[in-house]
Amino acid sequence: MTNRVSQIRQRRDRQALLVAGVVAVQAVAAVFFVADALGDFAADGVTAHILIEALIAFALLAGVFVGAAHVRRLLAEAQQREQALDIARGALSEHIAARFADWGLTAAESDVALFALKGCDAAEIAALRGAAQGTVRAQLSQVYAKAGVTSQAGLVSLFLEDLL
Repeated sequence: MTNRVSQIRQRRDRQALLVAGVVAVQAVAAVFFVADALGDFAADGVTAHILIEALIAFALLAGVFVGAAHVRRLLAEAQQREQALDIARGALSEHIAARFADWGLTAAESDVALFALKGCDAAEIAALRGAAQGTVRAQLSQVYAKAGVTSQAGLVSLFLEDLL
C-alpha cells in the first residue's frame, strides 16, 4: 500500500509541477507583452496593434492568476486527501487491534492474522516470522476459529464489511 501511496503522490507532484510550469511560461509571456505594449505605446501612441497586445497581456495575466490559484487548490486538496487517508489508516489499524482484542488473539496470533489480512499465505508468513509452516497453519486455524470464519478470505471479508 505504501508503494501505491508513493505513486499517487509522485503523480500529483508531477501534475502540480506541470501546471506551475505553464503558469511560469504564461507569466514570462505576459511580462513580454506588457513591456512590448508599453514600448509601442510610448513610440506610436494608441493603435489597434497596441490594444490587441494589451488584451493578450491581460488574458495571459488572468491565466497566470487562475493557474496559480489552481495549483494552490490542487495542493491543498491533495494535502486534505493525505490527511484523510492517514486518519483512515490509523482508524483501520485501531479497528483491527480492537477486533483482535475482542477475539482474544495472542500476540503471535495477531501477527499471523495481520499478515493474513495483508494477503500473505502460510509459507510467506512462516518465512517472515521465522517460524515453521505447520506452526503458522495452526495459528491461522486458531485465528479463524476465534473470528468465526473458515478461511483467509472470510477473515478479510469481516474487515471489508466493517469498512463498507
